[in-house]
Amino acid sequence: MYILGENIHIISGKVKEALANKDQKFFQEQAVKQVEAGAQALDLNLGPRKKDWEEVFPWIVKTVEAVVDVPLCFDSTNLLGIEAGLKHVSKAQPIINSTSAEPERLEKVPLLAKKYNTKLIALTMGSGGIPVAADERVTIALETLIPRMLEIDFPISDLIIDPLVLTVSGCQEYCPQLIEAVRTLEYAWDPPPTISVGLSNVSNAVPHERRSLINRVYCAMLMGVGLQMMIANPLEEKLKDTIRIIEERDESTPVSRLYLKIADRIQAMEEPSIDDVDVDDPEQEAIWKTVQVLLNKVIYADAYLGQLEVM
Repeated sequence: MYILGENIHIISGKVKEALANKDQKFFQEQAVKQVEAGAQALDLNLGPRKKDWEEVFPWIVKTVEAVVDVPLCFDSTNLLGIEAGLKHVSKAQPIINSTSAEPERLEKVPLLAKKYNTKLIALTMGSGGIPVAADERVTIALETLIPRMLEIDFPISDLIIDPLVLTVSGCQEYCPQLIEAVRTLEYAWDPPPTISVGLSNVSNAVPHERRSLINRVYCAMLMGVGLQMMIANPLEEKLKDTIRIIEERDESTPVSRLYLKIADRIQAMEEPSIDDVDVDDPEQEAIWKTVQVLLNKVIYADAYLGQLEVM
């Protein structure tokens, strides 16, 4: 699994404060921690920075590249800011996050990516927003995003399609559709573009103590349909262990066997079965309940685990 570390994000109060203070040490420590934990690239979400983009984007590039060598992913709606940062990249091939199928973004962002030889994340979202159905998202990729790349001779090998994870809290019906979108996109073009998702989006607006469980169960399901890249927290040890279990086919514990069963059944286009679960094991029961919520079989509520607190 290729992980883009998500922890330098303007939504974090600590990141916002460090950016205001130009705290170089903070960002360098965050970068090193994520890379040492296994991040193969770093997502830099600085917000639009409408007033200080000319200074901030080059500054963050120089700051982070001073301590790590991995690709930097520019996550912003400010194209001028992204370009200012790209001019100072001196190490690995960077990534732009993102374009969409909205006409103005699709006109400008791929050209910027081609100019600076970056990879490009493209969202399956058009002017009408994010469609629920998997086939509609795939259609956006095949009929709008990829044709635009071909039009400007942008390498499909540098294209990353993001079919958009939305939170189970409020957008529950999107969760199983996202799984099917990933499944289809893996075979929808030859050679297929890379598929990536923002994993932790699935647990946005969910109580903190539930987020890790939801993230890692969804990860197992997505790995079942071949997902090999995600924006995620590389410091989340239980998530990394779930990835390892599936990649190494580790059957050494009852929980690892359950995760493998979930991934295998999703891969085979079967629904995970209660027969795979030891319901007397609280951890397995929590995983099972989470699968049912993510498949939209049981309505999500913050207390969906009842009194079960095994995380």
